[in-house]
Amino acid sequence: MPVYKAPLRDMKFLLNEVFDYPGHYTRLKTGENATPDIVDAILNECGKFCEEVLSPLYQSGDEEGCKLDNGEVITPKGYREAYQQYAQGGWQGLSAPEEYGGQGLPASMGLFKQEMMGTANWSFSMYPGLSMGAMNTIFLHGSEDQKQTYLVPLTEGRWGGTMCLTEPQCGTDLGQVKTKAAPQEDGSFKLSGTKIFISSGDHDLTENIVHIVLARLPDAPKGTRGISLFIVPKFLPDGNGGVGEANGVTCGSLEKKNGDQGLSHLRDELRRCHRFPDRPGERRVELHVHLHEHRADRHCHPGCRPGGTVLPVGSGLRQGTPLHARPVG
Repeated sequence: MPVYKAPLRDMKFLLNEVFDYPGHYTRLKTGENATPDIVDAILNECGKFCEEVLSPLYQSGDEEGCKLDNGEVITPKGYREAYQQYAQGGWQGLSAPEEYGGQGLPASMGLFKQEMMGTANWSFSMYPGLSMGAMNTIFLHGSEDQKQTYLVPLTEGRWGGTMCLTEPQCGTDLGQVKTKAAPQEDGSFKLSGTKIFISSGDHDLTENIVHIVLARLPDAPKGTRGISLFIVPKFLPDGNGGVGEANGVTCGSLEKKNGDQGLSHLRDELRRCHRFPDRPGERRVELHVHLHEHRADRHCHPGCRPGGTVLPVGSGLRQGTPLHARPVG
């Protein structure tokens, strides 16, 4: 079985002796609590978690893979317990803003954490990694109400996140997106269409999953300028920080990815969503935030896992299926 040893000595040498991160942190607003002793303790504990908890699950998780049982995805043995330990340790909110439940440490601390996690167990690291893209998108472009509703449980690790972009007729050319969003009288939207290749699209690690979905309004122009972003939770928020009724998001099928079978790759059914606010000319900026986060997470560890590049996994919106949405903002 592969054994992972966190390169703490090399990391600390680079941080302290080469790049002077202690001095760098003193110049950051988020660096007040990133003192040398705190940074050292975080790196040590993260390395311990990756070595003792995540690394032993890498091979076994890939051999067992995810399973689909009555429309619900079951992750490999040990994943749920490992994720609970991850969330209870506050790792998801390490660099997230304090006002939404995070620890407010510099973003680089989150990158050090993700580097060790990704090398120890790439498949597992993608579950919280996809959540980071959803968190950053909502933080930068959501309303304050949406931040309170979604960012807090995402930051705490109680909820997970994904992005739903690709469709059967379009991969990298998102200007061909056909998923439709129909406005409703209460300010929500109903979506219909098909999304494929959604990483972490469904699992049993969190009580809710927040999908960031691309779709078009009836009067939207052609091409990428006509794309809007929607928040689609698996379960509708109950208004008290918990989950309410099911939102019609179900898994249609699982896909197989060599060397990455501990991560769910599937198709989802989506019924309700909340739309981001309209700001002409900024839609592509919002999309770039999520794509950049996802691609950085996917490609910053070349060669650390078998099977080559990990592809996003599939989530399906069937034609005619209503998806409920509200404007974000």
